[in-house]
Amino acid sequence: MSLDQKIKALAVSYFEEYRSIRHHLHAHPELSYKEYNTSAFVKAHLEKIGIPYTVMAETGVIGILKGRPSDRVIALRADMDALPIQEENDVAYASTVAGVMHACGHDVHTSCLLGAARILHELRDEWDGTIKLVFQPGEEKNPGGASLLINEGVLENPAPQHIIALHVHPQLEVGKVSFAPGKVMASADEIYINIKSKGGHAARPHLTADTILTASQLVVALQQVVSRNNNPFSPSVLSICSIQGGHTTNVIPSEVKLMGTFRAMDETWRFAAHERIKDICTHTAESTGAEINVRIDVGYPSVINDAVLTPKTKQLATAYMGEQEVGEMELSMGAEDFGYYSQKIPGCFFRLGTGNLSKGISSGVHTPTFDIDEKGIEIGMGLMAWLGAQSK
Repeated sequence: MSLDQKIKALAVSYFEEYRSIRHHLHAHPELSYKEYNTSAFVKAHLEKIGIPYTVMAETGVIGILKGRPSDRVIALRADMDALPIQEENDVAYASTVAGVMHACGHDVHTSCLLGAARILHELRDEWDGTIKLVFQPGEEKNPGGASLLINEGVLENPAPQHIIALHVHPQLEVGKVSFAPGKVMASADEIYINIKSKGGHAARPHLTADTILTASQLVVALQQVVSRNNNPFSPSVLSICSIQGGHTTNVIPSEVKLMGTFRAMDETWRFAAHERIKDICTHTAESTGAEINVRIDVGYPSVINDAVLTPKTKQLATAYMGEQEVGEMELSMGAEDFGYYSQKIPGCFFRLGTGNLSKGISSGVHTPTFDIDEKGIEIGMGLMAWLGAQSK
C-alpha cells in the first residue's frame, strides 16, 4: 500500500474520534489568549499519542514529530481561539459558553492537526525529518498569537524551512481545497479618531466647532485615500464602521468618535496610506476649527504565499485528492496572522472546503450560524498528514 493510501485509510479510521474532539472543542470555546483548557486538552492528547511538546506564549503548544533522520524541518500550524459571538445553531455540540463561539473554525483546525499528528506519528518510519506542530493562541486579536510565538522562537531551534496551514472555507464545497501563490489576504489596521470642541447650542453653531460636521466630512474625505491615492491594481479598503457622538436634537456634542479599518495587499502602500489618513484628518479638522486625535493601531501584515512552495504544495494536494478537487483560491481582504510567518519564512496558507449547499451548510465564518460539513475533518487531517510527510 502506498503512503497516500495508508494516510487515507488512517484518516477514515480515526474520523469519528476526531469529529468527537471537534465537538468537544466547539462546545467549550475560549477567547484569544485565554485558551487554557484548550491548551491543556491539546497537551493531553499529544501525551496520549506519545508526541513531546513545549509551551510558548502561555497557551501555545508546540509539538515535535520525528521521522527518519534528515535535516528536513517543516511546520504545520493550527489556531485555537474562538470569537465573542453568541451561537445560534441548534446542535448537540453547540457552545456551552455564553457569548463565545468557534465561529471561525479554529476547533476544526485544531482537530485536523491533532489527527494529522497521530497519523504522522504512526507512520513515522515512512517520512523524513522533523515536523513542528504549532497549536497557536490568539489569531483573532491583536497583536496576534503568531507574533508572540515568533518572538519566543517558534521559528528557531530547529528552524523550519517552511510552514503550512489550512483554513475552513464554507463557500467551498466539502471535498475541495484551493491554493494560490502570492498575496492572498490583506493586512488589517485599526483606525481610531477623536474629534473635540467645546460643544454648544445647535441654534448657535457659529460659537463652536461642529464635531458632527467634521466627522461627516471626514467619512467622505477618507474615501479619497483609496480611490485617488492607491494604485487601482493593488486591492485596498478603508471603511469607517462606527460613529459615536451626540445624544439629542439641539446640542452640538463636544466629542465625536470614529472607528474603522484599513486593509491593503501592499506593505509599502499600507504605511504610506497611514500618513495620508492622518493628513486628511488634520486638514479637515483645521478647516472646521475642531481638535482631532488620530490613532492607527498596526495589525496583521498581508499573507503572502510563497511562489515556489505553494505550487509544489498544490501539486501534492492534487496527487492526494485528484485534480478535480483542487482549485484556485480567490483573494480576500480579510486578515490572518499567518502573515507574520509568511513574512519570515516561506509559507503556504490554503482553504479547506467545508460547505454543503444540499445540506444547508453555507453560513460564513464569523456568523452565529457558522458550521461545517464534518467530512472536511477527515479530508483536512489526511491532507495535512500527507503534506507533512511529503512537502519539501
